[in-house]
Amino acid sequence: MVRAIDLNSDLGEAFGAHAVGFDDELFGLISSANVACGFHGGDPRVMERTVATANELGVAVGAHPGFPDLVGFGRRPIQATPNEVRTDTLYQVAALAGFCTAAGVTMQHVKAHGALYNAAVKDAALAQAIAEGVAAFDPGLVMLAQPGTRLSSAAEARGLAVAREGFIDRAYHADGTLVARREPGAVITDPGEASERSLRLVLEGKLRTVDGTDLDLAVDSLCIHSDTPGAVTILTRVRGDLEAAGLRIRAFGRP
Repeated sequence: MVRAIDLNSDLGEAFGAHAVGFDDELFGLISSANVACGFHGGDPRVMERTVATANELGVAVGAHPGFPDLVGFGRRPIQATPNEVRTDTLYQVAALAGFCTAAGVTMQHVKAHGALYNAAVKDAALAQAIAEGVAAFDPGLVMLAQPGTRLSSAAEARGLAVAREGFIDRAYHADGTLVARREPGAVITDPGEASERSLRLVLEGKLRTVDGTDLDLAVDSLCIHSDTPGAVTILTRVRGDLEAAGLRIRAFGRP
């Protein structure tokens, strides 16, 4: 049996006259798209267009809710209560679902964005709030999350299926958390390095951390951020090398 791996990217993050990322080029390389829902990026026109393009190209669609922070692109921590996070998550997932319904698309998953995602990795209350917001809308949705985190555990406790995510363009600490973007070397832009990491993650379930140790990290999906410099070149190399190793690129929610 041919082994499969999902490739995902955060898309639809442009809004108004502001372009963000390399959506058009990345769509041909990924199998799942995390579509911004208007809080950290995206707007109704962009959301509709992104869902339609995903449907046309056979790419699975997921909601990508974040903190309400267009200026900071959702990457700044915000002091929000669990109830605010729960209702904001529900609001954003439901908004994207409307465009999915209009396009005849079944939403596959939800992946929190940026600072919200990072906070929920360690904060049990915020993780539970996200899981509750998702489950309240549709308990059949899959939560895309880093394995072994509060977010992953909260989703499982709420009865949600979890797809385990690894990042090919981000450096890791030994505890499995991502190195902050402000730190040198936090964002990986070398295609060869990204490919080597990807192959090792999928085939061995291991990743070299910034302190030189190996982290055990089994994954179902690999992510590249659409605004990473050289994202298209990086993912072209990664996908080609994965396929050359006998792996099939397939959305985790599809047979």
